[in-house]
Amino acid sequence: MAPFKPNGSFLILKTLPLLLPLLGILKGRRYTYQWASMFILLYFTEGVVRAWSDTGLSAKLAMIEVVFSIVFFMCTIYYAKLTRQLPQ
Repeated sequence: MAPFKPNGSFLILKTLPLLLPLLGILKGRRYTYQWASMFILLYFTEGVVRAWSDTGLSAKLAMIEVVFSIVFFMCTIYYAKLTRQLPQ
């Protein structure tokens, strides 16, 4: 929720990319889960940087972002593992 620049916020620019994998995730497409697991690491990186450099509420929200991105990453990896096709 931290703005890109002071006195202004383009929060939509941070959340809009999260809509890209939404349809594939809702339909259970394995390929979408695979690339979304790498995609979410951008949010993880931003959260770690903000948690380290910001103070107060912004740092706490960044830690929540880190936790959510880790949970999403682990769930996508687990889903991809469960849906893999075993060699015949």
